[in-house]
Amino acid sequence: MTVLDLNHGTARSEAGETRLGSLMTGLRGYFARRALYRQTIRELHDLNSRELADLGISRSMIRSVAYEAAWGSK
Repeated sequence: MTVLDLNHGTARSEAGETRLGSLMTGLRGYFARRALYRQTIRELHDLNSRELADLGISRSMIRSVAYEAAWGSK
């Protein structure tokens, strides 16, 4: 439920978070996941084909594995 904060005229959720605060929290989460995605891609690209095969990953799977690491399965 959302209530109006009469002191500032802003809407707050029951947790007391403003819409801007909620947006900022969401953006921080997005950028953290994006950084994890990019880091995973970088690290997997640095492995040679034999190391990837030992992990059961082919080069064509790198992006999907990185996506799953950052955001979970589709």
